Amino acid sequence: MHADTRQRLLDIAEQLFAERGFYGVSIAAIADEVGFTKQGLLHYFNTKEKLYGAILQRISDDFQEQQTEAEQASEEPIESLKQFYAALAEPTETNTRRTRLLMRELLDNNARATNAENWYLREFLQRLIVMVKAIEGLQTLSDEEALIFAYQLLGAVNYFLISPATLSGIFGKDVMQRMSTNFSAELDSLIAAKIQAASG
Repeated sequence: MHADTRQRLLDIAEQLFAERGFYGVSIAAIADEVGFTKQGLLHYFNTKEKLYGAILQRISDDFQEQQTEAEQASEEPIESLKQFYAALAEPTETNTRRTRLLMRELLDNNARATNAENWYLREFLQRLIVMVKAIEGLQTLSDEEALIFAYQLLGAVNYFLISPATLSGIFGKDVMQRMSTNFSAELDSLIAAKIQAASG
């Protein structure tokens, strides 16, 4: 498959899975949206699970690339962690779409998890543990404690990214705009407070 065609297919499938979840999207629906026949799509990804796995792998690879960029941007582990989360929290179309997909995956994956052969986000999460434990004062955290630390921050980012429509409806667009403007600074403060609490 040509690289551009593969990219377009994964982009469209990712959008559909983000909107409807794994169980709400059929191979036929994806093929129709891409302009393939169902058989043509199955030629490249012979099951929906394989296509979905390719999307999760691409997300994991992109997250790890962002981790590398954050680590290379500063010699201070705390600054690397802040930069990584700031990039993750940027309310771009891609970040919002992927957050929706991953939130749906956490909700819908119970039945598939028992038979999962690949955990596509494992390396990303393991590296996040390493990033947390590289911070001065946090080296003695267990892996489980570091994962809790990292996961709580992911939760804050995810809630922020998927909430604009609801919060704008409740509080108005001006409030949501101010929240968006201040979120990065508040996230930095949250990280600093969590580090102080964990290292104290």
